[in-house]
Amino acid sequence: MKQVKQKLTLDRPASYQITVPGHLDARWTEWDGRLTNTLTYDGDGTAVTILNGLLDQAALQGLLRRLYALGLPLMAVLCVETDPAETPGTEKNC
Repeated sequence: MKQVKQKLTLDRPASYQITVPGHLDARWTEWDGRLTNTLTYDGDGTAVTILNGLLDQAALQGLLRRLYALGLPLMAVLCVETDPAETPGTEKNC
């Protein structure tokens, strides 16, 4: 079966994983029900928050601006997968 790579667009949501240093508690993500957060610790015991969510480009920009307003540097922003409901049979990675 031929796999077709899904292209990102402005109107199609994709699943993103955003990593920032520090601890963002669950109340912080209540403003957008599409987000979940996971607290982990890196090798030297420093807290790291990983935010996951299905976001379109406008919502992603809004989230990144909120993180910037908090003064948090971005450790990583990854597009994990495009919305599989939009294009069945395509690759899961962006």
